[in-house]
Amino acid sequence: MFGVGPDVAAQLLTTAGDNPDRLHSEAALAHLCGAAPIPASSGRVRRHRLHRGGDRGANHALHTIALCRMRYDPRTRAYVHRRITKGLSKQEILRCLKRYIVRDVYTALRADFAALAP
Repeated sequence: MFGVGPDVAAQLLTTAGDNPDRLHSEAALAHLCGAAPIPASSGRVRRHRLHRGGDRGANHALHTIALCRMRYDPRTRAYVHRRITKGLSKQEILRCLKRYIVRDVYTALRADFAALAP
């Protein structure tokens, strides 16, 4: 996957390997990694924040992937530019990117776990 080096992959595999029974969906992985969106709205402002719980190391790994993709991946750079023109802040864009990355990671992890199963 783009932006995933050996250290980041090791952290994500450690998080998933320590909790295989908790990974029943990509939303569960997002919650486990601290990348699940939580409503933080007040009044007329509708916004979300990331879940503060979960494995902080896994959240840092997602953050590293997101920063790498924001800097070097042309598709992600176009996505960031498009979201900035819609009025989102960099922090909100980073939150959205982490959730998309969790979807990719979950798909890759499930494929690896399926290959290992007898």
